[in-house]
Amino acid sequence: MVSYLEKFRYGLHSGINKGWYGFLWMLKIIVPISFLAVLIEYSGWMHKLDFFLAPAMNLLSLPPAAALPLIVGMLTGIYGGIAAMMVFPLTNNEMTLIAIFLLISHNLIQEGIIQGKSGLNPIKATLFRLTASSITVMIVAKLLGPEPAGILGKSASIAGHAPLLIMVKSWFTDTLFLSAKIFVIIMVIMILLEMMKAFNMIHHIVRILRPILKTMGLNQVVGLLWLTAVIFGIAYGGAVIVEETKQGYIKKEELEKLHLSIGINHSMVEDPALFLSLGLSAFWLWIPRFILAIIAVRLLDMYYKIRFRALNFQPRQE
Repeated sequence: MVSYLEKFRYGLHSGINKGWYGFLWMLKIIVPISFLAVLIEYSGWMHKLDFFLAPAMNLLSLPPAAALPLIVGMLTGIYGGIAAMMVFPLTNNEMTLIAIFLLISHNLIQEGIIQGKSGLNPIKATLFRLTASSITVMIVAKLLGPEPAGILGKSASIAGHAPLLIMVKSWFTDTLFLSAKIFVIIMVIMILLEMMKAFNMIHHIVRILRPILKTMGLNQVVGLLWLTAVIFGIAYGGAVIVEETKQGYIKKEELEKLHLSIGINHSMVEDPALFLSLGLSAFWLWIPRFILAIIAVRLLDMYYKIRFRALNFQPRQE
């Protein structure tokens, strides 16, 4: 019989260990990508593509420079997106819109494959996430209040036409400060998550979350998978999601509603917390995704009901 003290020690040790290696892994992404972004900004290469990027970015109420963090985040993940964001002169509103987009549409290749292995066509999953993130950003852009002129993001200090040495020095300072905050965030989150696993709290939390699952339009049978994706994300929780769906006890409709929900609403602890380190509002990082996930699942459920009635409608024989 394992004592509570041993479980506590295991959870603490495991959390610190995973937090540390996760932080080192994050640095391998943030440092080179952010430095590359500094060189791109200094070279003026992005500004030469303004004519090409402007129309797409205008739809999202973003400047052409936002294309780089969006592309990097979609191909790699949140860390890469943040690394690219921090070297461009972006306002808080613009950083908020980029954050919302990337919270839904990041690491699309890897997570699309995982969703494909667990019951949803990867192309369908990716197109849906891109559509959902674009619609959410366009709506939030209309709701965000205007910013006073001159209120720029934390990265503005290294943007522009400053000498390269000054830009690199400012990049180093900003990266060091951001890394310290992310280190604390990752450590706290990983320790809490490992404690929950050590004390077998996940299943109990699923029971407590029954009302939330009902609000989300999801069946309790997918509760563990939903909670896994919400806490750990699609990539980190991928093994659990894939293995559980292999058992075949979840109906196709319930599985698609699950993927629809977690495609928008996953990694709700760590990812938004990372953007908080940039000074962004917690409200916009959590609430829009939560609302959109509910609406999307409800619409899909409505579609299933309409299709079921249409397929089962038998006209009377005259």
